[in-house]
Amino acid sequence: MPIQLSAEQVADYQRDGFLVVPDVLCAEEAGAFLSHQAARPEEYDLGLRSHVVDPQWRYLATHRNVAGVAEQLIGGTPCVVQTMYLPKPAGENAVGIALHQDAHYLPTEPDTLMACWIALSDTDGDNGGFCAVPGSHLDGVRSWHVSQGDEHSNWSADQLMRDRAGREWTQTFHSFEVDDLDPASVRRLEVPAGSAVFFTGLTVHGSYANRSADRARLAWAVHYVKEGSWISRADVQETVSVPELAAAGRERSS
Repeated sequence: MPIQLSAEQVADYQRDGFLVVPDVLCAEEAGAFLSHQAARPEEYDLGLRSHVVDPQWRYLATHRNVAGVAEQLIGGTPCVVQTMYLPKPAGENAVGIALHQDAHYLPTEPDTLMACWIALSDTDGDNGGFCAVPGSHLDGVRSWHVSQGDEHSNWSADQLMRDRAGREWTQTFHSFEVDDLDPASVRRLEVPAGSAVFFTGLTVHGSYANRSADRARLAWAVHYVKEGSWISRADVQETVSVPELAAAGRERSS
């Protein structure tokens, strides 16, 4: 049976801005994805839209325990915005992602953006696991500065933007980091393989470098919006609803 959230879990999500859900994937499903990644054909790599062509990525994006929980939390039909594989090898001091809000990168109207981050290996604070700040989604979009230092990746990129009326402009995105963040407010989560973190687009989150000697941190993430929402970034505007994506997968396999 698909996972059905309790009223207490929904309340926790609304209070904290994130929710850890155990056993979203079974061990066989997580293993099948990692085996697929190890021998993945190049034609399946469409960057943030790989779920459109890659059957394993589509499977996770439309999974009854992934998209199903997202539907319960988003209050409507979820549409897939983007998908990402997020490996962080051990022994290479792989850097993390600065504490940010996804609304910085994916401005959405109305703001229905949410994500699911799935652990494909056991993850925690020692191997660069997921971090979040409880209740940070209640403060709206926070001010930010460009991330600096060796703990997190540092980058900038120009993106084409487009509003509902078709007006276009270019916006520069950076490795954002929220201002005035109290380090004591950051919770380093322990998320076992197969479990997932669901969180809002306003939840402050990120990760730190993998300092472990032999524990890779492997994860995969999908972002959703509620059907009818508008994403300003042109490269991911072509969202597809979970029912449509699942149907496309059935057609390809028939």
